Amino acid sequence: MATLSCEARPTVGAAAPRRSTRCAHAILAAWQALAGNAALSARTPRETARSARRSDLARSRRGLRIAASAGNGADEVENVVIIGSGPAGYTAAIYAARANLRPFVFEGLSAGGVRGGQLMTTTEVENFPGFPEGITGPDLMDRMRAQAERWGAILETEDVVSVDLSSRPFTITGTDTVRKAHSVIIATGATAKKLGLPSEQKFWSSGISACAICDGASAIFKGQDLAVVGGGDTATEEALYLTKYASHVHLLVRGDRMRASGAMQTRVLDHPNVTVHLNTEIDNAYGDDTGMKGLHLRDAKTGETRDLPVRGLFYGIGHTPNSGFLNGQIETDAAGYVIVKHGVQTNVDGVFSAGDLHDTEWRQAVTAAGSGCQAALAAERYLSAAGLGRTFKQEAAPVADSHAAAAGSQPGSAAGSAAAAAASEAAFDPAADRHRGSFALRKLYHESDRLIVVLYTAPSCGPCRTLKPIMSKVIDEYAGRVHYIEIDTEEDTEIAEAAGVNGTPTVQCFKNKERVANLPGVKMKSDYRKLFDQYVPAPVNA
Repeated sequence: MATLSCEARPTVGAAAPRRSTRCAHAILAAWQALAGNAALSARTPRETARSARRSDLARSRRGLRIAASAGNGADEVENVVIIGSGPAGYTAAIYAARANLRPFVFEGLSAGGVRGGQLMTTTEVENFPGFPEGITGPDLMDRMRAQAERWGAILETEDVVSVDLSSRPFTITGTDTVRKAHSVIIATGATAKKLGLPSEQKFWSSGISACAICDGASAIFKGQDLAVVGGGDTATEEALYLTKYASHVHLLVRGDRMRASGAMQTRVLDHPNVTVHLNTEIDNAYGDDTGMKGLHLRDAKTGETRDLPVRGLFYGIGHTPNSGFLNGQIETDAAGYVIVKHGVQTNVDGVFSAGDLHDTEWRQAVTAAGSGCQAALAAERYLSAAGLGRTFKQEAAPVADSHAAAAGSQPGSAAGSAAAAAASEAAFDPAADRHRGSFALRKLYHESDRLIVVLYTAPSCGPCRTLKPIMSKVIDEYAGRVHYIEIDTEEDTEIAEAAGVNGTPTVQCFKNKERVANLPGVKMKSDYRKLFDQYVPAPVNA
């Protein structure tokens, strides 16, 4: 998908972001109206030599990590590399780590969906054992991630670009990291499908979305009539979720019946603010420069056409397996799903599949977790039988630190919490790098000469949890030279609306009261660095 504002594929913007003076003036006017005649605070102090040295050190360490990983020697071959996360990847990581194999995990970022998989875009998970009251998908994934990290798994939030399974040890190449491994577990899952409407790209992120949980709370959808297309559990769940924000929700089902579970069908049919349209196909969407305004529909049986005025359309129509990066090195069926034997074994010895990458029937979080367990145990047996690999002494991290890391913070460091700078006027510190809330944004927008980086998030947004630690690491490299502000779009609706934020996460950058960048979704760290370097002065060496 075009963005990863809980959607699966981001589109990295043009090499140099265009300045939008008109938009900036509109936002400035809105902020001035909100801010009133607030008294000016002192100018932000310029960067110190100490912060500059810290930035240099962070960049040097990054370069050393990439150089070292790209030159792995025979004694640096990983026991097992896990490609992907979600219930399958994280469970495989937990079991492999507890077996003292110290797995290296490429969690994924954009190529196959956000870190944590499809559950990062799910509201309530009510059928995962151990949670009688239910749990949100992002919370469940955060717990699994923390558990894997606690037992020694090495987690890297980046995509795998290619794999070489033609020689041993296998070579796995990520966007920033190269690893060699004796065994590989592939848990890349599947990505949400698009309809391919003629105007799909035109209205993407301005009316059309593949993630209700991420974008449903956006100001453009509140109190509006919305539509969801699909007839399975995903579509019915999204329809019910959207009733919290929409005036009415239309569920468009192409067939003559829904495929969702009985419980979900009952909830949808009994809800007064949901209308189910059977035998309904979408020919196209229509609208104007402000966004989508409605859908051209067709009756699948009679061919009769009609228009349905709706402000938003959300996809819930299935998924495509993320196996393209394998380039035919692993046997797949015609649809791209990996073919396995004995549960998880692929046609290449030492390479295993887990989760929805091969599961075309069950597609449940608990079955994905089960296959992740199988894959880890199979990899352990393979390594033992082949006399390969090394064992590592457990150095379990404290549980509290692991949970904090999963939530996107770094325990024990001020850098880990953007919330450290309170949103209130009394606690506002213009010299701090990190801030939270609309007060800080208004003050710094008017008074700071630094680049201002604003991250718009929402409490229920799974990809936001992925982006926060990514941004935290990048901001560390620019200590004393940028201001970083987190905005909760549900707390600060007016600010988000004035800024034209249609989905979360979204990063906007401002310099000298001009918006110089608007990046919806989750990008690579290198993309943010490239952008920041255009507007941030180089560090001054002491």
